[in-house]
Amino acid sequence: MQFRITRRTALLGAAGLAAGPLTAPAIAQRAPIRLGGLTTLEGPFATGGQDAYRCVTMELERIENTVGGRRIEFIRESSNAQADVALARARKLIEQDNVDIILGPLSGAEGIALRDYSRTLTGRTIVNGSSGASDTTLRNPSPNFFRFSTDGTQWMAGLGRHVYQTMGIREVAVTAGDYAFPYAQVFGFNLEFCRLGGKVTQYWAPLGTTDFTSQIAQINRSGAGAVVVVHGGTDGLAFMTQYAQAGGNKPLVGGSIMADQTMLSARGPHRRVMMGMISGGPIADIIDDPTWNDFVARYRRRWANEGGFASPSIHGVNYVTNLYGILHALRAVDGDLSGNQAAFQRALAAAEIKAPTGAAVKLDHNRQAISDIFLNKIEERSGSAVVVAFDRAAQVNQTLGMPEAQFLQLGSPSRDNAGCVAA
Repeated sequence: MQFRITRRTALLGAAGLAAGPLTAPAIAQRAPIRLGGLTTLEGPFATGGQDAYRCVTMELERIENTVGGRRIEFIRESSNAQADVALARARKLIEQDNVDIILGPLSGAEGIALRDYSRTLTGRTIVNGSSGASDTTLRNPSPNFFRFSTDGTQWMAGLGRHVYQTMGIREVAVTAGDYAFPYAQVFGFNLEFCRLGGKVTQYWAPLGTTDFTSQIAQINRSGAGAVVVVHGGTDGLAFMTQYAQAGGNKPLVGGSIMADQTMLSARGPHRRVMMGMISGGPIADIIDDPTWNDFVARYRRRWANEGGFASPSIHGVNYVTNLYGILHALRAVDGDLSGNQAAFQRALAAAEIKAPTGAAVKLDHNRQAISDIFLNKIEERSGSAVVVAFDRAAQVNQTLGMPEAQFLQLGSPSRDNAGCVAA
């Protein structure tokens, strides 16, 4: 399904407003809540952004676009995974569309930009979409920015240990995007793998890279026992396609957005080399949980004939998880956003919800999610490639169980600080 971006797009509920005295406070209270959506419908993550809006639309329809006795107007905007563009579109939502809450963005650098922008706002709230850079909430957090989805470092919990201890691999080549989200993913993987004694050779590529042939040639010649691939969108597809064409045969370990229907739904030689790939992340196609099974079934019924994937994408699930946090808090305050949203933000901070996967979610003191992380494997079932959860780490916090002060001393994830710290 392709979403057309307009200056104002509203999804209005069918339910009428409750009758009542026409006093000024009542009129204000019955006014619609204006929810601004910001995701990437341009650039390398466009397919994930489209699915984010599919999933949010489905869940708003489910509640008839009404919460706390007030209608929800959903005003959509688009970015392209670039921080400056995301910031401009967020300003437009706040200053021109006059939204009360922003749900978004999708990519890591965008999240940091919106975190900083949220500090300038009074009486408005930004709740993350799917952006996963760890520093968005871990360092210098904003009181107006909340994230009910786990971050990129959390998503790798248990994966480095699995590669070293279970797969018996002692050396890996890591290829990753050269921006905030892959830094967090690589940091999370390396922190476990290197502390156990593993050796890592790192390869970086700018977002939007299309030619990986030189990098793949070096990887194929290396002594690495596996390749850890932390790209996504069109970058991930380009790497995997060229790796398959170059005859790559090392075991693959995937970053979280590699093992996702945004990748597996595309046709091409990459699917052959991805079979059997291990990964970590907040979702899988197949999770033994009734809440997830219900969510997937509803998604398939709603979008089967309108461009939906075989199962919801990581970005769609993360946006919905954050939407659930918003809806929970709006119900807790009966839709009241007065007082510069102070009561609403207190309700957000205290919220304990269940993600579409069935995992419990609560926020830490930085307004960052603590939740379950899955270890996954790509398998072929009934002729289709699916991501199957085979293990999970329960209630992973942002510092992977380390004391926060100790974790902060490791420094911020970057291309020069990739997490290979000796035990």
